[in-house]
Amino acid sequence: MAEVKVPRRDAQPPRAQLRVGRLVKAHGLKGALKLELYTDDPDGRFVPGASFTLQVPESSPWHSQTITVREFRWMNSHPVVFFEGVDDRTAAESLVKAILWVDEDAAASEPEDDAWYDHQLTGLDVVRDGAVVGTVTRVDHLPAQDLLIVRSGDRDVLVPFVKAIVPEVDIAAGRIIVTPPAGLFEDLPADDSEAPEEVSAEGDDPSED
Repeated sequence: MAEVKVPRRDAQPPRAQLRVGRLVKAHGLKGALKLELYTDDPDGRFVPGASFTLQVPESSPWHSQTITVREFRWMNSHPVVFFEGVDDRTAAESLVKAILWVDEDAAASEPEDDAWYDHQLTGLDVVRDGAVVGTVTRVDHLPAQDLLIVRSGDRDVLVPFVKAIVPEVDIAAGRIIVTPPAGLFEDLPADDSEAPEEVSAEGDDPSED
Protein backbone atom coordinates (compact mmCIF):
# COMPACT_ATOMS: atom_id res chain seq x y z
CA MET A 1 0.00 0.00 0.00
CA ALA A 2 1.48 3.31 -1.02
CA GLU A 3 -0.41 5.58 1.33
CA VAL A 4 1.63 6.91 4.22
CA LYS A 5 -0.11 6.73 7.60
CA VAL A 6 0.92 9.61 9.87
CA PRO A 7 -0.68 10.80 13.12
CA ARG A 8 -1.65 14.45 12.73
CA ARG A 9 -1.17 16.72 15.75
CA ASP A 10 -3.07 19.80 14.59
CA ALA A 11 -6.54 18.66 15.69
CA GLN A 12 -8.16 17.72 18.98
CA PRO A 13 -8.39 14.87 19.60
CA PRO A 14 -5.52 13.66 17.36
CA ARG A 15 -6.70 11.90 14.21
CA ALA A 16 -4.90 9.35 12.12
CA GLN A 17 -4.76 10.58 8.55
CA LEU A 18 -3.42 9.30 5.27
CA ARG A 19 -1.32 11.43 2.95
CA VAL A 20 -2.66 10.55 -0.50
CA GLY A 21 -1.24 13.12 -2.90
CA ARG A 22 0.51 16.40 -3.64
CA LEU A 23 -0.58 19.02 -6.15
CA VAL A 24 2.44 19.68 -8.32
CA LYS A 25 1.38 21.84 -11.26
CA ALA A 26 -1.57 23.71 -12.75
CA HIS A 27 -2.78 22.07 -15.96
CA GLY A 28 -4.65 24.00 -18.64
CA LEU A 29 -6.94 26.97 -18.09
CA LYS A 30 -9.94 25.35 -16.37
CA GLY A 31 -8.54 24.73 -12.88
CA ALA A 32 -7.02 21.28 -13.35
CA LEU A 33 -3.97 20.22 -11.32
CA LYS A 34 -1.46 17.46 -11.90
CA LEU A 35 -1.02 15.08 -8.97
CA GLU A 36 1.90 13.31 -7.38
CA LEU A 37 0.27 10.19 -5.97
CA TYR A 38 0.94 8.64 -2.57
CA THR A 39 -1.81 6.04 -2.94
CA ASP A 40 -2.00 2.83 -4.93
CA ASP A 41 -5.75 3.34 -5.53
CA PRO A 42 -6.08 6.80 -7.09
CA ASP A 43 -9.26 5.95 -8.98
CA GLY A 44 -10.84 4.89 -5.70
CA ARG A 45 -9.52 7.80 -3.62
CA PHE A 46 -10.22 10.66 -6.01
CA VAL A 47 -13.86 9.98 -6.82
CA PRO A 48 -16.21 12.95 -7.32
CA GLY A 49 -17.33 14.18 -3.91
CA ALA A 50 -14.24 12.96 -2.04
CA SER A 51 -12.91 15.61 0.36
CA PHE A 52 -9.36 16.20 1.54
CA THR A 53 -7.66 18.28 4.20
CA LEU A 54 -5.09 20.65 2.71
CA GLN A 55 -1.60 21.01 4.12
CA VAL A 56 -0.40 24.45 3.03
CA PRO A 57 1.59 27.31 4.59
CA GLU A 58 -0.28 29.41 7.16
CA SER A 59 -0.03 32.37 4.78
CA SER A 60 -2.05 30.53 2.13
CA PRO A 61 -5.75 31.41 1.70
CA TRP A 62 -6.35 27.63 1.69
CA HIS A 63 -4.93 27.15 5.20
CA SER A 64 -7.18 25.00 7.43
CA GLN A 65 -9.59 24.33 4.58
CA THR A 66 -10.82 21.16 2.94
CA ILE A 67 -11.33 20.66 -0.76
CA THR A 68 -13.70 18.42 -2.74
CA VAL A 69 -13.02 16.52 -5.95
CA ARG A 70 -15.15 17.46 -8.95
CA GLU A 71 -13.43 15.20 -11.49
CA PHE A 72 -10.41 12.91 -11.74
CA ARG A 73 -8.90 11.71 -15.00
CA TRP A 74 -5.68 10.46 -16.63
CA MET A 75 -4.06 12.62 -19.29
CA ASN A 76 -1.10 11.11 -21.16
CA SER A 77 -0.58 8.72 -18.21
CA HIS A 78 -0.52 11.63 -15.72
CA PRO A 79 -3.18 11.89 -12.99
CA VAL A 80 -5.13 15.16 -13.15
CA VAL A 81 -7.77 16.38 -10.69
CA PHE A 82 -10.43 19.12 -10.75
CA PHE A 83 -11.82 20.53 -7.49
CA GLU A 84 -15.05 22.28 -6.60
CA GLY A 85 -14.54 26.05 -6.57
CA VAL A 86 -11.26 25.88 -8.53
CA ASP A 87 -12.39 27.01 -11.96
CA ASP A 88 -9.38 28.68 -13.56
CA ARG A 89 -5.62 28.49 -13.78
CA THR A 90 -5.08 31.29 -11.24
CA ALA A 91 -7.03 29.43 -8.58
CA ALA A 92 -5.22 26.19 -9.45
CA GLU A 93 -1.81 27.83 -9.12
CA SER A 94 -2.69 28.94 -5.59
CA LEU A 95 -2.88 25.25 -4.66
CA VAL A 96 0.44 24.11 -6.15
CA LYS A 97 2.58 22.21 -3.61
CA ALA A 98 -0.42 21.56 -1.33
CA ILE A 99 -0.47 18.08 0.23
CA LEU A 100 -3.77 16.21 0.43
CA TRP A 101 -4.76 14.27 3.54
CA VAL A 102 -7.79 12.11 4.25
CA ASP A 103 -9.04 10.68 7.55
CA GLU A 104 -8.16 7.03 7.94
CA ASP A 105 -11.46 5.21 7.95
CA ALA A 106 -12.20 1.80 9.46
CA ALA A 107 -11.72 0.02 6.15
CA ALA A 108 -8.31 1.55 5.60
CA SER A 109 -7.16 0.50 9.06
CA GLU A 110 -7.95 -3.17 8.46
CA PRO A 111 -4.85 -5.19 7.56
CA GLU A 112 -4.72 -6.35 3.96
CA ASP A 113 -2.83 -9.27 2.47
CA ASP A 114 0.25 -8.24 0.51
CA ALA A 115 -0.19 -4.54 1.37
CA TRP A 116 2.24 -2.43 3.36
CA TYR A 117 2.86 1.22 4.09
CA ASP A 118 6.07 2.71 2.70
CA HIS A 119 7.48 3.31 6.18
CA GLN A 120 7.05 -0.39 7.00
CA LEU A 121 9.27 -1.39 4.07
CA THR A 122 11.94 1.28 4.47
CA GLY A 123 14.88 -0.05 6.48
CA LEU A 124 14.16 -3.75 5.94
CA ASP A 125 17.07 -6.06 5.15
CA VAL A 126 16.99 -7.58 1.68
CA VAL A 127 17.89 -11.26 1.79
CA ARG A 128 18.85 -13.50 -1.14
CA ASP A 129 19.76 -17.16 -0.67
CA GLY A 130 20.08 -16.63 3.08
CA ALA A 131 22.49 -13.67 2.82
CA VAL A 132 21.73 -9.99 3.30
CA VAL A 133 22.45 -8.15 0.03
CA GLY A 134 21.16 -4.69 0.92
CA THR A 135 18.64 -2.48 2.71
CA VAL A 136 15.45 -0.87 1.43
CA THR A 137 15.93 2.92 1.45
CA ARG A 138 12.66 3.99 -0.16
CA VAL A 139 9.74 2.92 -2.35
CA ASP A 140 9.07 4.57 -5.72
CA HIS A 141 5.55 4.38 -7.11
CA LEU A 142 5.51 4.35 -10.90
CA PRO A 143 2.49 3.98 -13.22
CA ALA A 144 3.55 0.49 -14.28
CA GLN A 145 4.66 -0.90 -10.90
CA ASP A 146 6.25 -0.07 -7.56
CA LEU A 147 10.03 -0.22 -7.17
CA LEU A 148 12.02 -0.95 -4.02
CA ILE A 149 15.19 1.14 -3.94
CA VAL A 150 17.76 -1.09 -2.29
CA ARG A 151 21.15 0.15 -1.11
CA SER A 152 23.60 -2.63 -1.93
CA GLY A 153 27.24 -1.84 -1.28
CA ASP A 154 27.93 1.54 -2.83
CA ARG A 155 25.05 1.58 -5.33
CA ASP A 156 21.27 1.64 -5.45
CA VAL A 157 19.47 -1.31 -7.02
CA LEU A 158 15.93 -0.88 -8.39
CA VAL A 159 13.95 -3.99 -7.50
CA PRO A 160 10.49 -4.41 -9.06
CA PHE A 161 8.05 -4.98 -6.20
CA VAL A 162 6.34 -7.98 -7.76
CA LYS A 163 5.65 -11.43 -6.34
CA ALA A 164 8.03 -13.18 -8.72
CA ILE A 165 11.01 -11.17 -7.43
CA VAL A 166 9.85 -10.35 -3.88
CA PRO A 167 8.03 -13.51 -2.77
CA GLU A 168 8.07 -12.72 0.96
CA VAL A 169 7.87 -9.64 3.17
CA ASP A 170 8.41 -10.33 6.88
CA ILE A 171 7.88 -7.10 8.79
CA ALA A 172 8.27 -8.79 12.18
CA ALA A 173 11.65 -10.24 11.20
CA GLY A 174 12.75 -6.98 9.56
CA ARG A 175 13.47 -8.46 6.17
CA ILE A 176 12.24 -9.19 2.68
CA ILE A 177 13.20 -12.22 0.64
CA VAL A 178 14.16 -11.64 -2.99
CA THR A 179 14.69 -14.02 -5.90
CA PRO A 180 16.12 -11.58 -8.44
CA PRO A 181 17.10 -12.40 -12.00
CA ALA A 182 20.79 -12.77 -12.73
CA GLY A 183 22.55 -9.46 -13.04
CA LEU A 184 20.22 -7.40 -10.84
CA PHE A 185 22.57 -7.28 -7.85
CA GLU A 186 25.82 -8.12 -9.62
CA ASP A 187 27.49 -7.71 -12.97
CA LEU A 188 27.18 -10.69 -15.25
CA PRO A 189 30.50 -12.34 -16.22
CA ALA A 190 31.69 -11.92 -19.76
CA ASP A 191 30.68 -14.67 -22.17
CA ASP A 192 33.91 -16.65 -22.67
CA SER A 193 32.48 -18.27 -25.77
CA GLU A 194 32.84 -14.96 -27.59
CA ALA A 195 36.54 -14.57 -26.74
CA PRO A 196 38.94 -15.30 -29.61
CA GLU A 197 40.82 -18.57 -29.39
CA GLU A 198 44.46 -18.34 -28.37
CA VAL A 199 46.92 -18.84 -31.24
CA SER A 200 50.21 -20.58 -30.54
CA ALA A 201 53.28 -18.47 -31.08
CA GLU A 202 55.20 -19.11 -34.30
CA GLY A 203 57.54 -22.04 -33.88
CA ASP A 204 55.54 -23.59 -31.03
CA ASP A 205 53.76 -26.18 -33.15
CA PRO A 206 53.97 -29.37 -31.06
CA SER A 207 53.98 -31.43 -34.24
CA GLU A 208 57.51 -30.18 -34.83
CA ASP A 209 58.82 -31.73 -31.58
